[in-house]
Amino acid sequence: MSKRSIRLPYPSDLSNREWKIINPYFPDLKTNRGRKRVHSYREILNAIFYLLRSGCAWRMLPHEFPPWKTVYHYFRLWRIYGIWEHINTVLRIELRIAYGREPEPSAAILDSQSVKTTETPGVRGYDAGKKVKGRKRHILVDTIGLLLMVVVHTADIQDRDGARLVLEQVNGAFPRLQLIWADAGYSGKLIEWVKITCGWVLEIVKRRDNIKEFQVLPHRWIVERTFGWLGRYRRLSKDYEGLTESSQALIYAAMIRIMIKRIANIKN
Repeated sequence: MSKRSIRLPYPSDLSNREWKIINPYFPDLKTNRGRKRVHSYREILNAIFYLLRSGCAWRMLPHEFPPWKTVYHYFRLWRIYGIWEHINTVLRIELRIAYGREPEPSAAILDSQSVKTTETPGVRGYDAGKKVKGRKRHILVDTIGLLLMVVVHTADIQDRDGARLVLEQVNGAFPRLQLIWADAGYSGKLIEWVKITCGWVLEIVKRRDNIKEFQVLPHRWIVERTFGWLGRYRRLSKDYEGLTESSQALIYAAMIRIMIKRIANIKN
């Protein structure tokens, strides 16, 4: 807690048990220059999780939190140092073990989501299929729905090409990975590319043409559920970020908040 007066909690705040889970993963980036840090990492994280859950702008963070410039500074610093990705990885492994799974997955599911952007400067494109001008979030999740990798790119990049951006980063990171499920948008030459480049099997899960109503597709529903989890965080309803790297960091942060709560409930 900062030196400010004690405030009333928000629903997005970390509990004491949740703070103990995540606290060890935030390094104290001390330098010999500048003033001593006066705001706790816990309050800075609470401010970031508040922004994610409420959907407010950085400048509109409640005054009980540290100044928004301080909060954004640490969010940006942790993005540059790869802290968000690292914490996502260690918490995912911890949660998989708690669920009785192997630490690393042998199968995964791939999908994308097109979202609108705002007037904020930054790259964007037009997804003709979804009729959305903005960006695509390409995510790879395990069979529990936990995030393995996210890449945000312009919406005009086709799913097959966007998948390569994801899988090139994942290649070599998960030794047990053998199988990836995806929808028909990833069919074609990508299947052979995945086999040759990564040594994995890309299996296409297709809809049944004789059924017109909504279908729950095998394995595909898992990644759709993950998008549903992320959809609870209103800051992700659109892409407000100037940099795609910031967009990715916020998605990792949202998944981290989800996993912290689950781990705390298991340990309760």
